[in-house]
Parts: sequence; structure tokens; C-alpha cells
Amino acid sequence: MRIVIAEDDPLLREGVALLLRAESLDVVATTDTPGSFLAAVAEHEPDVAIVDVRMPPTHTDEGIVAAVEARRRLPGLAVLVLSAYVEQAFATELLAAGANRLGYLLKERVGRVDEFLGALHRVAAGGTAVDPEVVGQLLARNPRTSALGRLSPRERDVLALMAEGLGNAAIAERLVVTEGGVHKHIRSIFAKLDLAPDDRADRRVTAVLRYLEGTGSR
Repeated sequence: MRIVIAEDDPLLREGVALLLRAESLDVVATTDTPGSFLAAVAEHEPDVAIVDVRMPPTHTDEGIVAAVEARRRLPGLAVLVLSAYVEQAFATELLAAGANRLGYLLKERVGRVDEFLGALHRVAAGGTAVDPEVVGQLLARNPRTSALGRLSPRERDVLALMAEGLGNAAIAERLVVTEGGVHKHIRSIFAKLDLAPDDRADRRVTAVLRYLEGTGSR
């Protein structure tokens, strides 16, 4: 796995690089500005980019803008975004172009090494990984409008765990239910969100995107 890191905090940037190299992962470049990040992506064509939301010069949304542009230039690039806070608009902006191979984690998650590495590997493998704290706060803000309002409380629990990137077996373990029960809930979620079987789209990813867009509504 070839990785580019874009983070303007030198301690975090080098700390993440050391952690990943200790796991025998190939960190091909570390950068501290959006421009140098895009240049590194063009030069190295990495499998995954780890990107800070807030970068120079204004420390607002430069990281998100650069991540979206990097995915446009290098289709299939997996992106794991790091943020110090839950920044709802940035999460949904990044996911708006499609949720495959995308992750959104709070920086504090890096210190929980197994969770951080698990999210990185899920994103690299084509999945989605959204920080549980992000999911929880977005869920709390949801006014229960739109198609999401059709879901039962348990179905919403299942969909929230899908947003974190968990598979059926892990969801079953977390909710202390059978895997068959999780499968039934997911079928019901797809039906209530009007996600018909379609080989051109991953319904699981689309459901997660609907969830994040819905929780972002006001």
C-alpha cells in the first residue's frame, strides 16, 4: 500500500508516517500544503492519501478541496481525512462525489492504533470508514425528515454502524443480534431508502451516503 500524507502539523505528520512505516506500509511522501500534496499524488500515484481538513494558507477547507481534486485527477484514489473536530459540511462535501474508498476520522483516533489502521485498510480496500463520534453527532442533529424518517430505531443503529464501515458480522456483534437479523434490517433499509438492486451502484455505500446527507439537513 503506497501512501501520501498531507498534514501541516509536523509532529502529527511524522508521527503518522513512523506508525505506518512500523506496520511495513509504504509512505512515499509527506507534505504540508495542498499544492505539494497534489504534486506528490501526481508523482507517486499512491493507493491512499491521508489528508488534514484544515491546511494553509487559510486553515479552513483547503484539505477537503485538495482531496476532491486529487480524486478527480487520480480516479480510484482512497482518501482518509483527519479532522480535529466534527465538521459536518466538510464530511458531506467530500462524500458527495461518492462514498467509495473514503474515510473521515477525528485526529484523536490516530492514537487508537488498531482502530486507525482498521479504518485505513477498509478505505484502501474500497470501503467507507466514518468516525463513530462523527456518526453520533450527525445522528443527534438529524431532524428525522426525508426517507431516513421511515427507518426504525434499530434500522438507524444498523445504518450508523454501516457508516462506520462495519460489516454484517461486526454489526451483529456490536448490537448483540444474529447476523441473519442484521441482514434483514439491511434489506429493509434498502427498501425504505428506495435502493433497488443495481449492478452499477453499491447499495450499501449509497445508503451510507444518504444517511450522511440526511443527517446534514436542517
